[in-house]
Amino acid sequence: MNIIEGPYLQDILDQPEALRRSVAGFHETERLREFARALTSGTYKRIVLTGMGSSLFALYALHLTLTSLGYSCLLVETAELIHYLEGILDSQTLVVAVSQSGQSAEVVRLVQMARGRAPLIAVTNNPDSCLATQSDAHVLIQAGPESSVSCKTYVSSLLALEWLGTVLTGGDLAKVISTLALSIPAVEEYLSSWRRHVAELSFLVADVEQIFVTGRGSSLTTAQTGGLILKESAHFPAEGMSCAAFRHGPFEMLNSSIFVLVMAGDSRSEALNRRLAADVEQAGGKAGVVDSNARLGAFRIPEIPDLIRPVLEILPVQMISLALAARNSREAGRFELATKVTAIE
Repeated sequence: MNIIEGPYLQDILDQPEALRRSVAGFHETERLREFARALTSGTYKRIVLTGMGSSLFALYALHLTLTSLGYSCLLVETAELIHYLEGILDSQTLVVAVSQSGQSAEVVRLVQMARGRAPLIAVTNNPDSCLATQSDAHVLIQAGPESSVSCKTYVSSLLALEWLGTVLTGGDLAKVISTLALSIPAVEEYLSSWRRHVAELSFLVADVEQIFVTGRGSSLTTAQTGGLILKESAHFPAEGMSCAAFRHGPFEMLNSSIFVLVMAGDSRSEALNRRLAADVEQAGGKAGVVDSNARLGAFRIPEIPDLIRPVLEILPVQMISLALAARNSREAGRFELATKVTAIE
């Protein structure tokens, strides 16, 4: 196995430091407090959470939290929002937009459309971006420069959104910060064996032709992002979806060339998710389960609170991307057709 070590790999290994910078940099501004008070008092009719790609997927856990607390919350791709749902951009709509660059074409258009119409909170890695400088309030994830495929900016966004959700809903910030900080040593622990993980996975994916990444609840963000980054980083056919959705169609495709990665998830759906993995294998496919007791070391993540589970779940997917790229003698994460910032809608 020949791993071509490029900037993407270095970004993966820099994730603990990125998380450390993020946690240290979260700061509750008076403007964010004003938004929290307005949200609590019922000023806003709805909350719109929006982004593109992994930025959109990262919002799913916040969507679940806000909805469970009784808020009217929409999770909408920015491209759809600006072209088909612009009518909901008004003074009674609070928009939370996530973009690591803060400069993608759709986000720039959203900023222009929202100005003077709907209050906008930005979550971004770029303090000088259009999104950060022209929003009503912003949260910087402070992950540092990133070369190509989203990895450290993605995990840092997950922490930032958990923190922002706590601010907006009046939760215990000190408790949440201490929990978010637990992700740093956990990610360090997993990545300390990255070469062994990739070596294990190189045998697993040797004859695999397609991968599905699946999960439920907050783990659905891992599934959707996982499918995306495998395509981006390894140029490999992959899809991310819910465990339930996999049974509604893709299950019929199963054969020995298809691998299904299942996130065990939390106690509410863990039994269902494990059942999917068992059924995939019984039907002739290959399956692996990501949890703290996984049989394969590459799928075994440190035991952590559910709040930060998605941060750890994405790491085995990153390892798969390295193994697939090595299998095909590619440098993982090296763009050939796309660019880091998508400038065309």
